Amino acid sequence: MTSRTHRMTARTSSEGRAVARTQTLLKGENGIGTVRRTTLPGGLRVVTETLPSVRSATFGIWAHVGSRDESPSLGGATHYLEHLLFKGTAKRSALDISAAIDAVGGEMNAFTAKEYTCYYARVLDTDLPLAIDVVCDMLTGSLIEAEDVDAERGVILEEIAMTEDDPGDVVHDLFAHTMFGDTPLGRPVLGTVDTVNGLDRDRIARFFKKHYDPTHLIVAAAGNVDHATVVRQVRTAFERAGALGDPDAVPALPRSGERRIRAAGRVETIGRKTEQAHIVLGMPGIARTDDRRWALGVLNTALGGGMSSRLFQEIREKRGLAYSVYSYTSGFADCGLFGVYAGCRPSQVDDVLKICRDELDQVAQHGLSDDELRRAVGQLSGSTVLGLEDTGALMNRIGKSELCWGEQMSVDEMLRRIAAVTPDDVRSVARDVLGQRPSLSVIGPLKDKQAARLHDAVA
Repeated sequence: MTSRTHRMTARTSSEGRAVARTQTLLKGENGIGTVRRTTLPGGLRVVTETLPSVRSATFGIWAHVGSRDESPSLGGATHYLEHLLFKGTAKRSALDISAAIDAVGGEMNAFTAKEYTCYYARVLDTDLPLAIDVVCDMLTGSLIEAEDVDAERGVILEEIAMTEDDPGDVVHDLFAHTMFGDTPLGRPVLGTVDTVNGLDRDRIARFFKKHYDPTHLIVAAAGNVDHATVVRQVRTAFERAGALGDPDAVPALPRSGERRIRAAGRVETIGRKTEQAHIVLGMPGIARTDDRRWALGVLNTALGGGMSSRLFQEIREKRGLAYSVYSYTSGFADCGLFGVYAGCRPSQVDDVLKICRDELDQVAQHGLSDDELRRAVGQLSGSTVLGLEDTGALMNRIGKSELCWGEQMSVDEMLRRIAAVTPDDVRSVARDVLGQRPSLSVIGPLKDKQAARLHDAVA
């Protein structure tokens, strides 16, 4: 059992000016599961979760920048920069960076999303100082050399080509474009061949300088870690690089705003000579800060979150129309998406879409049965806990929570929120979300008459 506390301590300089603030955000029993945050001068936040029973630790740095922060001509710059920070610093070559973590059996990687980027390393607890030094060095001392930009361009173009070869991935980018149009949220995270070819060292370096200051960074560590030790090592690394910046700067606030998606009845298709047609049918969802997200999570689980879900049973089990079928939600700071994906034979597209529409309309009007609600609550609760069984997942949770919400929620509190979802909550969010006119994205070898009929599926 954990509980929230608001105890704060502050260390001051000889002049009496506060130089660091430490808060216990979640207090666990006997220190297990305790989450603490220290805000360093310059606005850098360090968040840790202590789990003494494990022998590993995951250390990550989250940057409050994603592909939605790019102008059209900078498409793919955030992801490009993610690659470049592994290419070498004043202290280490690219080989030195990878060899240091490989030599202790650790794992190191990064990922870019539409609203954030994360760099992380997972190591034995005794090797945590090394992971801290290497990752902090990458974030504060990367050279971003012109020759590395040119060399990595080919790697990124190959990554784009690899993604393009998988229509099951491309259809989700197409759906984002269908819903958001030619806006930052509607463009692919990787950028395009044209935008990647148009990026040079100076433009990427300016992008880095603008978005990677300490006020937009969050350090997160989870596992067998000591908070004070992590803070000291991180502070030393950033001070040594001269990267703490203005001591009076304050952390950036989570993204906010209100964006309304107007995509009702929009259809976009890409013709491909594939064996399957890949379909995403969906509509605007809700922002990640919306209190209805718990009810939408339960609804999503019941509709397409597992083998007992409505869509899986109706489309795959009863009729054998698809191998892969599921629903999903995506929540951003100011808006969201709800989508249903299915991969099926081109000749079965009309049937699959009709079943999807029928099931979505049915739930929008009547909600879930008691059995479906009970099963979905249990499934979502179990998957939430099981998904946090390693230090990497814990690091992701506390880092993303700090970046996206500015606060931490205990696992017990999350389970309480899920269990508190009522049939009325589900009916309400189903009416609000599923009751909207959907839009549709399809990739596959569609015939002209069939492509024309797709508009009927969203009418």
